[in-house]
Amino acid sequence: MGKIAWTHANIYTEVGWLTDAYLLTEGGKIQEIGEMTHYQGDADQTISLEGKGLLLPGMIDVHIHGTDGADTMDATPEALTTMAKALGQEGTTSFLATTITQEKEAISRALANAADFIETQPTSGQAECLGIHLEGPFINPKMAGAQPIEHITPPDIFQMKEWQEIAKNHIRLITMAPEEENALDLIRYLAETGVVASIGHTSATYQQVREAIAAGATHVTHLYNQMRGLHHREPGVVGAAMLSDELMVEMIVDGIHIDPKMVKLAYDQISADRTVLVTDSMRAKCLRNGKYDLGGQEVTVENGEARLSNGSLAGSILKMKDAIWHMREFAGASLEELVQISSTNAAKELGVWDRKGSIAVGKDADFVWLTDELELEMTVSRGEISYQRSTETTNGTN
Repeated sequence: MGKIAWTHANIYTEVGWLTDAYLLTEGGKIQEIGEMTHYQGDADQTISLEGKGLLLPGMIDVHIHGTDGADTMDATPEALTTMAKALGQEGTTSFLATTITQEKEAISRALANAADFIETQPTSGQAECLGIHLEGPFINPKMAGAQPIEHITPPDIFQMKEWQEIAKNHIRLITMAPEEENALDLIRYLAETGVVASIGHTSATYQQVREAIAAGATHVTHLYNQMRGLHHREPGVVGAAMLSDELMVEMIVDGIHIDPKMVKLAYDQISADRTVLVTDSMRAKCLRNGKYDLGGQEVTVENGEARLSNGSLAGSILKMKDAIWHMREFAGASLEELVQISSTNAAKELGVWDRKGSIAVGKDADFVWLTDELELEMTVSRGEISYQRSTETTNGTN
């Protein structure tokens, strides 16, 4: 891959905005950033952004089950390849392949497949799988949601060790219920081994969440959904998420999982410093309305909603590019805050800030070009265009 110059761009860098600037990439990395007045013009290819729109860091989705007909639980390299290629359409350049509660063998197959994919996937042109998010099976059956209740099991350190070995240590985040038996022991073990323990699918009280935090929990899975809600005599998980500075907090901002007013309420309390936008999307994303599978369960997708036969929401068909648009509309988030909650926070939490989450020299060339109205024009994944809405805006090769 030769040297590419992205010119006449408005770039949001680690140190602020650069207008009428350029960015040089080579070998999947950002080699140089500067004002156009300093550009030497020695690239193999030049792509002019003509002073239009915004160049922002690529988005990171730490909670995604599937898209474009594929799902992590399919346990095939083809499925993860489909996901990685499709994610450019929404501005996502990195993700955690997310499992669902299933029988032990099915989870093991998905973990082994994801581990192999992570270690062999191409170095550019598609979203990078940074690891695995194990959602369940160590959750509260009363808060199962779309997690198959018959496969829910109590927290188990030995099972976790076995799965992490199968996953070649690529499990990076686990959603679990801290009130379940042996959960605090598992949280302590996760903290010791560098895995993010996330509180989710739980009926924990405020005090139980605080005990989980003391044990090492640092994350909350899809705020409001399948957790003890906010009550004036029991703050619950939602209250703890709002009041606990130790916790990073996911939100699915599609206007369906959370009422827009409740998004604003949470964001006003949690702020951009602790918010992490996720999609929690399933295989139907990018496809038509119809019937699909999620963890062996039939899901009906209609009018932008994915639901089980009992009416429970079953993930989403949300795209990250739409999540940031909603956050601006629902909560008044600034551009700088949108970068923080869609990229920076996740990169820091996953320990990849040295190469992801911002536009800076030496980091991976992961960035998106958006219009001023936040419409996605282009996604670049490790230096290679993984999505482009139109070819009319580029100048081609020098």
